[in-house]
Amino acid sequence: MKWVKRILIILLLILILVTGIVLLNGYHLYQSVLSETSLSDKIKEIKEDEDYVSLSDVPDYYKNAIIAVEDHRYYNHGPIDIIAIGRAVVSNIQAGSFNEGGSTITQQVAKNLYFITEDDVISRKIAEIFMAFDLENHYSKDDILEFYMNTIYFGEGYYGIKEAAAGYYNKEPKDLTLYEATMLAGVPNAPSVYAPTVNPDLAKSRQGKVIRSMVEYGYLSQEEADKITQ
Repeated sequence: MKWVKRILIILLLILILVTGIVLLNGYHLYQSVLSETSLSDKIKEIKEDEDYVSLSDVPDYYKNAIIAVEDHRYYNHGPIDIIAIGRAVVSNIQAGSFNEGGSTITQQVAKNLYFITEDDVISRKIAEIFMAFDLENHYSKDDILEFYMNTIYFGEGYYGIKEAAAGYYNKEPKDLTLYEATMLAGVPNAPSVYAPTVNPDLAKSRQGKVIRSMVEYGYLSQEEADKITQ
């Protein structure tokens, strides 16, 4: 049985080596983008955009919709959510493909700020984690949620909630109805699929997921939810 133990030890060493290389590549990517633009400069840049909207200027139900469908434990976990990551790993193994990432809102902000064009998914995911810790070390959860809604892509060339509200509904974000807010909250998951102007049926289906999540996590009653799409 000695040879079995030796094989297991070799496999363990290989796993440790591969993991180390993956972590190192992700860390180098993280360091590389920061050397070009610091986090404080990047945040300053997005906040100076004329379409930047503060969290206080959007309806509470839009913020609740985002949290419910994207990261319902957002205010209760750190930069990463171990539970969500574990669930995503199991789901991806069962599906035999990389369909679910388990990213927190903070990780999504990290991606939107620095890694949106990065093709190396594994290195990008590791770099996002390092950046997520940076974000939560320097900014509050509310700040990061505000960054999220100003940097996400809604399809049709619309970046951020102000452009999306104007483009899809000809409104300011503060004037969005509950119906419109739940519709927009579902779009960033896959803008090319869920944009209301691309496929209304799929957009409605995704909106239904948003509304069910809001009910599940206590943001809406079932009676309120039933009235949204009537």
